[in-house]
Amino acid sequence: MKLSNRSTRQGVRANLVLALGFAMAAAVSFPVAAARDGPLYEVTITNATYGQQFTPLLLVTHRSSLRLFEVGTPASPGLATLAEDGNVGPLRAVLDGEPAVNMTAAGAGLTNPGTTVTLTIRGHPLRDRLSIAAMLIPTNDAFVALNAVDLPVNGSATYTARVYDAGSEINDEKCSSIPGPNFDECGGPGGGGTPGNGEGYVHVHRGIHGVGNFFPADRTWQNPVAFIRVTRVQ
Repeated sequence: MKLSNRSTRQGVRANLVLALGFAMAAAVSFPVAAARDGPLYEVTITNATYGQQFTPLLLVTHRSSLRLFEVGTPASPGLATLAEDGNVGPLRAVLDGEPAVNMTAAGAGLTNPGTTVTLTIRGHPLRDRLSIAAMLIPTNDAFVALNAVDLPVNGSATYTARVYDAGSEINDEKCSSIPGPNFDECGGPGGGGTPGNGEGYVHVHRGIHGVGNFFPADRTWQNPVAFIRVTRVQ
């Protein structure tokens, strides 16, 4: 099964991240999934950007038949919400209902540039794959992702992750369009409006170009943007 969707995104984007903040959204906007089976893994994610924060990270272990997205096809509604709002709840709810999914896990709060966060998840190394996604702020609909990578049978494996554009929202780079707790360029929180008119398909993100309120010298990046170490601990 693929979560990428060739239909137009439906539904109203969630504004919980604006009302309560990203940390509280991660804590209360979705249920904790019951632990599934398989060995336990520690997943350590380091934000390698200069001026972008990662919103709460979503992890999922799943069969190889599932993908969070496919480059060149429209993002699913849940992935578009994650990429635009930083809210992992809708996508996590869909994943938790999929027979191909073993387990989901989600972080809380933001991962600042140069900092590291560690989460745990279970999965079968010979059966399951690991996928990860989180929004970058301040962006319109950029997300960092791993898409169905192998779990190590023993020891550790290290991956690098790049940034993708969900293609669901135009990259106007305006404070009024981008949610977030506080941006120097905006003099406070972002607005989180819904400009729409995106490219219509997932693609490698072009970065910040200075067409709105944010300056490339402070906010853009070069891939990869994250270093991820996956370690079997049980």
